[in-house]
Amino acid sequence: MGLRANYQYLSDKDLVALKKFDNEDDIFETVEDWNDEAEILLDIDKNWDLLHYMLTGVSASDPIWEDPLSEAVVGVTSIEKIEDFIAYINKDRVSDILKALEDFDMESALESFSLEEGKEAELYPDIWDYDDEEEEIKEDLLDCFERMKEFYKEILEADGNVLVTIY
Repeated sequence: MGLRANYQYLSDKDLVALKKFDNEDDIFETVEDWNDEAEILLDIDKNWDLLHYMLTGVSASDPIWEDPLSEAVVGVTSIEKIEDFIAYINKDRVSDILKALEDFDMESALESFSLEEGKEAELYPDIWDYDDEEEEIKEDLLDCFERMKEFYKEILEADGNVLVTIY
């Protein structure tokens, strides 16, 4: 199975509720319900760490404070004291994130990337010994990037917040 990343529309009301949770079981049950009912949803499967690396040059385990490209993948504010990763992005950051994504040249970044680089950076998931699948991996990553841009565009149009889950 592995760690999968999901991004979804989060209403102002649900954001207030998220900030008030103090029980880990309650938060996961509620987040799963929100995921089932999400108006706008993006699932990039296991590509979150590689996507973060392509956008920032570092693994998602080392997010970059106030970097909209890093925030696009791992959110802005994480929920502390829980085992899995849940974070959110307030609507006032969405336009900056979208602009940064639109200005980023993923095709050029992918041209200079090799699976050996991913292996050396110890990025998740461990797919770095599949040299015969390098083009497929890059195509999948480009697709995730394009879908992420579209997701943030939809969130901006809906004047929404974003919920990020990686588990």
